[in-house]
Amino acid sequence: MTSLADYTSYADAQAHFAGAKLWDLFDGDRESLNIAHECIDRHAGGERTAIIVVRADGSDEVLSFREIAEDSARFGHWLAAQGIVAGDRVAIMLEPSRAYYAALFGTIKAGAIAVPLFTLFGPDGVKLRIDDCAPRLLVTNAEKAPLIAPKVSTRVVVADEVFMAGLASLPARFEANTRSDALAIFQYTSGTTRELPEAVKHTHRALVTLMVAALYGTGLRPGDRFLCPSSPAWGHGLWHGTLAPLALGITAGAYAGKFDAARLLKALEDHRFTNISAAATHYRMMRNSGAASRHEYFLEKTSFTGEPIDSETAAFAEATFGRPVCSMYGTTEIGVILVSYPGAEDFVVKPGSLGKPIPGGKVEVHDPDGKPCPPGVMGEMKVWRRDRWIATKDLGRTDEDGYFFHGGRADDVIISAGWTMSAIEIEDAVLKHPDVREVGAVGVPDKLRGLAVKAFVVADRQGDEAFVREIQDLVRQRLSQHEYPRLVEFVAELPKTPAGKVNRKLLRTREMTGEKVHVD
Repeated sequence: MTSLADYTSYADAQAHFAGAKLWDLFDGDRESLNIAHECIDRHAGGERTAIIVVRADGSDEVLSFREIAEDSARFGHWLAAQGIVAGDRVAIMLEPSRAYYAALFGTIKAGAIAVPLFTLFGPDGVKLRIDDCAPRLLVTNAEKAPLIAPKVSTRVVVADEVFMAGLASLPARFEANTRSDALAIFQYTSGTTRELPEAVKHTHRALVTLMVAALYGTGLRPGDRFLCPSSPAWGHGLWHGTLAPLALGITAGAYAGKFDAARLLKALEDHRFTNISAAATHYRMMRNSGAASRHEYFLEKTSFTGEPIDSETAAFAEATFGRPVCSMYGTTEIGVILVSYPGAEDFVVKPGSLGKPIPGGKVEVHDPDGKPCPPGVMGEMKVWRRDRWIATKDLGRTDEDGYFFHGGRADDVIISAGWTMSAIEIEDAVLKHPDVREVGAVGVPDKLRGLAVKAFVVADRQGDEAFVREIQDLVRQRLSQHEYPRLVEFVAELPKTPAGKVNRKLLRTREMTGEKVHVD
């Protein structure tokens, strides 16, 4: 029987997609399904590679489906011996590693709820999330444990080599048995410790709907060798970078340690990856590394998410990897809704666009009255779900061909002297200056205009008045005479969210309070 994974063209996606067909990709059904079984156990025959952990220090780790199946089974039995039962939360604060995958899939096999936590959170950030989700256990490493344990009442377990060796006596099989609608994962979005976002609660059946993004957003197909360098503590790294490829029996690459673009580029060659999905920031760092020309690449599909990619970096990616980089747009709360269909030879990737709706999806741009905007007119992007329009909180526009274009977060719009400006468009123009590496644009209070545009710039040369004028003139030429940064501040680094996006909210807050811009 032909499955959705057998089709590769845009035309076939539109002609053959049906939500019911997604279930054909799995062993489970609407009543009973387990993420760990679908992603690991059913592929565990033989020695097929499941995960390649690309490590910053070069000591890469290769794990087979069988190894992860056995490790996670033992971890599941260990959890049961600790009194963990279905519905209990288990927080996991580990870098991609043998221990991470054992804990993640072992927790899910046991019917407990996995709560991935970003490894760079400080004690206060961890405490906020622990207090919120109340896990029975927090699994972490020897470095983090003494910093976190005094802050939380939860039991802290160090998953080191000694711990993993201690699991060896436990059974290597665990029969997972969970309802499809049982909770499996709590996912925190990438907020700061100053404002805790609510956990997004995912059931096991979320894996089924994830396949829409997998097939059409990252273009995953059996036989790919897929790399996603985003942390599996976040939606992109966990759902799109880990669970989606494994569910299709695909070898997935992960990145552990401090991100190094040159190291990532080398790994693309060393492991002959054919498909990559990364944050726009990752591509920008690859471009800035100067190391791209040193390697040979085997990529057939490239995609990005998280934030729009600037035109210079998009051009670099296409020149380096031989194909246009495809956008995948969505949010943790609503999922992926706009894609550029990587691998579909009949889909034209428009530079700067977010692509078109997923098969069967309905997305529109609305004005403040809730009416559809005509092509070229900016409004709020909304998706049709459960018989109503749901706001994405992002601005956008369409063109005459039905492609969508991002206009920034609703709170990233800058209204100055009556003019409405997009922080993203201004940043894209500033990045066209050859000496600019990164930029964040925000609106800051101005007595005359209400708000004025200020650009925080990371550059390869010393900031002076001449450099400021060059930047301002460039933006005037690219956008308009009024749409330029009246204020420019040169900084060593920009604050970013844990997901790698420029943290404009923090830039605005620091500007309001007079706090100097620095990176925590």
